[in-house]
Amino acid sequence: MLAVGVLAGLSVLSLLAYGYLSWDSLGLGPGETEATRTELEEELGAGAPSSQPHIIFILADDQGFRDVGYHGSEIRTPTLDKLAAEGVKLENYYVQPMCTPSRSQFITGKYQIHTGLQHSIIRPTQPNCLPLDNVTLPQKLKEVGYSTHMVGKWHLGFYRRECMPTQRGFDTFFGSLLGSGDYYTHFKCDSPGICGYDLYENDNAAWDHDNGIYSTQMYTQKVQQILASHNPGKPIFLYIAYQAVHSPLQAPGKYFENYRSINNINRRRYAAMLACLDEAINNVTLALKKYGYYENSIIIYSSDNGGQPMAGGSNWPLRGSKGTYWEGGIRAVGFVHSPLLKNKGSVCKELVHITDWFPTLITLAEGQIDEDIQLDGYDIWETISEGRRSPRVDILHNIDPIYTKAKNGSWAAGYGIWNTAIQSAIRVNHWKLLTGNPGYSDWVPPQAFSNAGPNRWHNERVSWSAGKTVWLFNITADPYERVDLSARYPDVVKQLLRRLSQFNKTAVPVRYPPKDPRSNPKLNGGVWGPWFKEDEKKKKSDKSKGPNKQKKNKNKKKAN
Repeated sequence: MLAVGVLAGLSVLSLLAYGYLSWDSLGLGPGETEATRTELEEELGAGAPSSQPHIIFILADDQGFRDVGYHGSEIRTPTLDKLAAEGVKLENYYVQPMCTPSRSQFITGKYQIHTGLQHSIIRPTQPNCLPLDNVTLPQKLKEVGYSTHMVGKWHLGFYRRECMPTQRGFDTFFGSLLGSGDYYTHFKCDSPGICGYDLYENDNAAWDHDNGIYSTQMYTQKVQQILASHNPGKPIFLYIAYQAVHSPLQAPGKYFENYRSINNINRRRYAAMLACLDEAINNVTLALKKYGYYENSIIIYSSDNGGQPMAGGSNWPLRGSKGTYWEGGIRAVGFVHSPLLKNKGSVCKELVHITDWFPTLITLAEGQIDEDIQLDGYDIWETISEGRRSPRVDILHNIDPIYTKAKNGSWAAGYGIWNTAIQSAIRVNHWKLLTGNPGYSDWVPPQAFSNAGPNRWHNERVSWSAGKTVWLFNITADPYERVDLSARYPDVVKQLLRRLSQFNKTAVPVRYPPKDPRSNPKLNGGVWGPWFKEDEKKKKSDKSKGPNKQKKNKNKKKAN
């Protein structure tokens, strides 16, 4: 199905000749014999490379739509520009407006309404995680022989051990469990007095690896180590979820050198962080080539949501920001780079969503998708590689039944089809419909970052008429969401409201529990980590059953 990579097909001895590996790196000393070498080659499967591609999925955090060189940014990103130019740029690519939702949809291929994670994010103190009955992408890849590794930010819950990355399909995990934290110390305070350490290797706090290294560089070093020790003749799945460029805005000093002319301090720090990230991805790419993976690899790059202007990010000319369902919150930077692509150097304007990676990558890996798994994603490899039409015609951006209701929303405003007080957004072909409270709706042009501090005078705003809770846009013709067409095309509004209603019938209950005081890192050796114990749950259930039984017996006596 896929061309066998040239370098992946070389034997270990060939790799030695090219200088990609040394016998020392393979654990051979000067006293080893030729027989030992032969045994090692057989053990590594040298000369029998896999036709399954190596999959490297790189997820940036909070990168704005404009914040890449090829979208016109003043921040230089030569690595991203080159990889995208030689691959396929995804220019109609959507994610979710926040961290947890995008990550959950990537790893399950399901919309938020089908996992119960349709509201906000998973907070550090919540007894919540990606539901355990959901099959994950690394689990499916392991079934067909992949080695699976995750480096970086998890943010899919950890209140019990079964929620940890190593229990959800990853052979190894090195990174953070929370949504953010200090790039050097790896400490995070969720609220005053609720603070802890958040750097893990597999299931334990990685104190031994904490050398004060900036996380973007530290994660890249870990990726290089994984690639150096793995056999490129066997397929590998690397999920690299960088912390950058999420706040807090921190970067090593040398990356500020090219951006001292940026007066806005948040934008300057953000630029330095992005420059470091770009260099890190260059180093990952060099490692893929050095160790013999590149020719049989697929590199996917994506942001998890739009940028946050108050934290230096820019989504111009799109409207809105992270945390909103305007295009600036959900339309992302994305591209695919691979020697296996047929139409290299092209632009894909077909509809693609982050849920599509699940079935696409499993199919590329020669895996099987169970018939009973109700997926929301589509296999879009031929769309990307060959320029064919996308099988996707719609995207449910979300339905959040517990988000702050729009005061003037009603069933009447939704033609009796939908309660427009509820926050929701959907895309069908060229049309996009929003209801409820879509979030911060300004356009933030580049000159908004011209001053030393945040400057909203340059922002463009629209004062909606009182009571407005429905918006309709032709996104193909108006990607910047400047012309609301809801009054002009009421029939289209009704069609999209019916589609929302159909989706809502398939939704599962929202999982958003209150915080648990047992989550305090002070009770866990100063570390954020699993706190829920199964035996405690059983004891509680046993205690609760006891009194109930007594009450039932008393009721029976009274009845008699």
